[in-house]
Amino acid sequence: MPELSPPAILYADDALIVAVKPAGLLCVPGRGADKQDCLSQRVQLQYPDALIVHRLDMATSGLCAMARGAEAQRQLSQAFASREVHKRYEALVHGELRHPQELDGAWAEIDLPLITDWPNRPRSKVDFALGKPSLTRWQALAYDPVAQVTRVRLEPVTGRSHQLRVHLLSLGHPIVGDSLYGPTDLAAPSTRLMLHATHLALPHPLTGLRAVFESPCPF
Repeated sequence: MPELSPPAILYADDALIVAVKPAGLLCVPGRGADKQDCLSQRVQLQYPDALIVHRLDMATSGLCAMARGAEAQRQLSQAFASREVHKRYEALVHGELRHPQELDGAWAEIDLPLITDWPNRPRSKVDFALGKPSLTRWQALAYDPVAQVTRVRLEPVTGRSHQLRVHLLSLGHPIVGDSLYGPTDLAAPSTRLMLHATHLALPHPLTGLRAVFESPCPF
């Protein structure tokens, strides 16, 4: 078995670990012998008591928090469930994405219910009849007229599967490099999904004090 490369640990103490997950790596083991390598396994080589609290898509890179021990996991899971955790992402999307009211620097919202698209798993889709409430805040940062892509900042208020990817697709601006949702005629010269978790703020499981972590966008 090849030696696993150690993950980039941004922070670690007796209760909390924050790692920077690379794109293309699962957060937890998948089905099959070829999908056992994952962030949690790599972190556990250094911290055997590390437990997963939330996940990033395999194609997404960026900040991922883990708990050390069952009690810290319970505390952090509760913080996620009660929306005490603030997450922010950066992405590159196809085309020029503008705020609907043309307010530079302002935040806009995508409020569309999502549900798993069972016949086409693992895809999700907008479904007004059966979908769960899903809310994303977004802010256009810059448009590159040469590459014809817009850099956007994203804040998921809810945490549905593939929420950011489907919500941006609903605006007609899929994320660059998205092989699951991006139309084939928009295939960009990208080796990865251009989505990175840049900011994570949460109550520390021991002290309850707010801990803030940042990871610069690599693209």
